[in-house]
Amino acid sequence: MTRRPSIDEAVGLLEGELTAGQRVLADLGTEDVWQAYLRFGRQLFDISDGSVADGLLFQYGNYSFGGPETFTLDLTRQFEILDADGDYDHYVQVYCECRYEAEPALQALGSFDSWFFHGSGGDLDEWAHSLTVRPEWTTLRTFKPTGIRVYQDQV
Repeated sequence: MTRRPSIDEAVGLLEGELTAGQRVLADLGTEDVWQAYLRFGRQLFDISDGSVADGLLFQYGNYSFGGPETFTLDLTRQFEILDADGDYDHYVQVYCECRYEAEPALQALGSFDSWFFHGSGGDLDEWAHSLTVRPEWTTLRTFKPTGIRVYQDQV
């Protein structure tokens, strides 16, 4: 049986997918980041079972995080953490945050979000396809992020 990685390994695994082939983050386009995120999303982790125990989030919008407003594509993986009694305690989220110049075409996209949960019985590839056939993807994929940040947080 193959060992499943722990949540503590998630950031390193995502960074590994992003830099596969000795690439640096600054060289990645939106499509490159998306494909790396999907490879990361296919990896199963050592977590509890449950319909919301392991989720992937695709979201974008125009945000101001203490500075000028910028367009952000946020690809997040969320893991549910249970307490000793098997009840919900908190979530751990692993983020791949792509920021872009304030381009009118990106700003015009507004905001959008979509979740996929491994325990829901859905198909990850079908979810991914449903996002990439959206008209916004045609615009989004033509831009290169000006910054990519990978990090983990507890919520």
